[in-house]
Amino acid sequence: MMGGEETVRRLANRFYDIMESAPKAAQLYAIHPLPLDTIRQKFFQFLSGWLGGPPLFEQQYGHPRLRARHLPFPVDEKLRDQWMFCMDKALDEVVENKLLRDGIRQSIGQLASHMINC
Repeated sequence: MMGGEETVRRLANRFYDIMESAPKAAQLYAIHPLPLDTIRQKFFQFLSGWLGGPPLFEQQYGHPRLRARHLPFPVDEKLRDQWMFCMDKALDEVVENKLLRDGIRQSIGQLASHMINC
């Protein structure tokens, strides 16, 4: 529905482009290891499966266990909001279908809130 692998990859990359350049996401960017090449690829792989495509992340790394993977990092509401700021902008730029975009935004927003651990 979204446009396949190319669109999912564009969404993942646009998310990180925004995070790298937006002052509003500076705290979020600061906790990411550089360069972002590896994390961009892992995010694309995760999104592929999460959005209903091939489960690329699981095939390579096993179950995502997202909350457990994020526990080493203090994730508060401020970081979640910065993450959602980047994702909202990326969704607006990459996903043309408004209903699909809004559905993804709602679901991924719930997932982002689930990552809060402090």
